[in-house]
Amino acid sequence: MQKKLLLILVLFISLPVFVSAQYGNKIRHRGDNSFVNKRYRNQRFITAAFGASNFLGELGGANQIGTFFVKDLEISTTRPSAALGYRYKFNQRIALSGGLHYLAIKGNDNLTTEPFRQNRNLNFKTNIWELSIQGELYFTKEQQGHLYRIKNAKGRKSYKIQVYAFGGVGVFYFNPKALYRNKWVALQPLGTEGQGLEGGPKKYTRFSICIPYGIGISEGIGKNWTVGVEFGIRKTFTDYIDDVSGEYFDNAAIAQENGATAAALADPSINHYPASLGGDATGYRQSAAGEQRGDPTHKDAYMFTNITVTYKLKAKRSVRSKF
Repeated sequence: MQKKLLLILVLFISLPVFVSAQYGNKIRHRGDNSFVNKRYRNQRFITAAFGASNFLGELGGANQIGTFFVKDLEISTTRPSAALGYRYKFNQRIALSGGLHYLAIKGNDNLTTEPFRQNRNLNFKTNIWELSIQGELYFTKEQQGHLYRIKNAKGRKSYKIQVYAFGGVGVFYFNPKALYRNKWVALQPLGTEGQGLEGGPKKYTRFSICIPYGIGISEGIGKNWTVGVEFGIRKTFTDYIDDVSGEYFDNAAIAQENGATAAALADPSINHYPASLGGDATGYRQSAAGEQRGDPTHKDAYMFTNITVTYKLKAKRSVRSKF
């Protein structure tokens, strides 16, 4: 399954380049000027981006229970992000782009004052590597006017600001780790919610599909260069980016099968759930087997805000005048 997902995404990433090459071949076999002019409206770009990323999931978050999506954003866990991609513009309204994205995300329950999360005391970090392809719709057209911005010059003025929205599909790899005794330990092999044990859920895969969407704005700063800002969100189909999703499992069974480290990271809770918040004197524990550890009804998501730098590749003219 993982190999199939990677193969599909590699094919998708190659699509803009393939379309560009095929379109160029058509032009080389046509001699009319309309095709030549049209070719220059189909432009190719290399894009690099860098900025900040954040995580939207169970760990950390706002100081209340039940918040969802950006309402649960924890600014202090913001980490770096970067991307490298290829864009092919069919015209001034529609483009297709694909690329590789890197994001570092993290979460920690000790960053919130909400009692349930704080007592749960879980933490994680992971690097995300994403391959994705997306369609882009531009709401404004770039307008070429005077070569130089001469005051009071007559004629058409240049307009190089572009606003666009995008959406697509991608596949990504993640590997959540938790800090334990000053070392970062990979969590997926430990089965912290009883994955792989008798009576527990199946182990989750560290590959998943995402749906990228967002908006961007850019401005040309020369003949071939463009800078801009892009805000993107990734809806995912996994709830285990932070290794937290369902219920606590029998901690003694985890220790017996997977070791003391697995048991310690499955339940590092600080103390028993306070009586004022639902606990009582009968020995009720927030982290007892079967009690809520995460919220599987809402899948994890991640987001970024990047500064983008784009370079327009030079077009090779294949049709020239005989004179």
